[in-house]
Amino acid sequence: MNADSQSMAAPKREIEGLEKIFDQLSTEDRDDVFRILYGKQLERVQYDGILETDAAAKGIELKGYRIPAAPEQMRAPRLVKVAAIQNAIVLPTTAPIKDQRDAIHKRVGELLDIAGRAGANVVGLQEAWHMPFAFCTRERLPWTEMAEAVDGPTTKFLIPYAQKYNMVIVNPILERDEAKDDVIWNTAVIISNTGRIIGRSRKNHIPRVGDFNESTYYMESTLGHPVFETAFGRIGVNICYGRHHPQNWMMYALNGAEIIFNPSATIGGLSEPLWGIEARNAAIANHVFTVGINRVGTEVFPNEFSSGNGKPAHKDFGHFFGSSYVAAPDGARTPALSRTSDGVLVTEVDLNLNRQVKDHWGFRMTQRLDMYAKSITAAADPDYRPHIIREN
Repeated sequence: MNADSQSMAAPKREIEGLEKIFDQLSTEDRDDVFRILYGKQLERVQYDGILETDAAAKGIELKGYRIPAAPEQMRAPRLVKVAAIQNAIVLPTTAPIKDQRDAIHKRVGELLDIAGRAGANVVGLQEAWHMPFAFCTRERLPWTEMAEAVDGPTTKFLIPYAQKYNMVIVNPILERDEAKDDVIWNTAVIISNTGRIIGRSRKNHIPRVGDFNESTYYMESTLGHPVFETAFGRIGVNICYGRHHPQNWMMYALNGAEIIFNPSATIGGLSEPLWGIEARNAAIANHVFTVGINRVGTEVFPNEFSSGNGKPAHKDFGHFFGSSYVAAPDGARTPALSRTSDGVLVTEVDLNLNRQVKDHWGFRMTQRLDMYAKSITAAADPDYRPHIIREN
């Protein structure tokens, strides 16, 4: 967020992230901390000096890691470089709508250039990345003016980057379905490395908690759990609040996803203790790679709004804490990007690890879908009563 945006309020100082604290430990202690908290120490990727310098000059944190698989005799490695991009808004929320969007486009273009030069094959952007996260103001205008068609200005902006760098882009936008009565959805558009639109996925679970009462803007998706076959693997997109629902992750995995992105917008006071757990647990439980992406910064709005919890009205949601990371099916995870800075995290993964872990742990073999299908069907009945046995 730039100085103009920050001048609208004086947010409290935020720590940069746990990794900065870990750096203060002795080497031995640090190794133990990473082993216990992150599964293992991952190999850090070093980029050429020019790329590192360019990223730093633009205020972009660039991190790279490798998550390998065991070598196999019958399959070659399936190496894919997965990138997560997190960013703050650029202009104050009082600026003209088009100016706000265009400024964010320009900034994210810089981040995409860094990701592309780092060799990223599949890039995920954060939830509704082309606009402030204005939904919880519950105001319609001017924010609904930022809703776009799937092939609208934001997708058109990204297509040349997909073509230039031969990379797939997961493009979460506020969608206006112009073909169906201008209905608004929270959507991710999947752009192929060829520059074509492969399809779209929509947010399945809409929060109704505190400021995040987004049901005033859009409804739950009716598209289910689509998975997209790309040149670099099969991907699913579990948008934001869906990460709190284990069944949501599971269905993308059952539909064949090898990498599941979780583009999000979540704040420190609400869900930060959950952030590092949910996507990582989903990777373990479903034998897939997961990518948690969260925006950064404190977005201040011109009009006060209330959470309906008796606390004073306010003009911001709180601090979006970034901390984007990649988790692997074996429980390993990368260190996170900063809590306070724009950043690009590029992680080279070997998709062979999915099947290797599946064979080792056998969760799919033991998950008993038939039993749960019957139980969940019964529980969905309004007349269902829990199966509780009491002492006579």
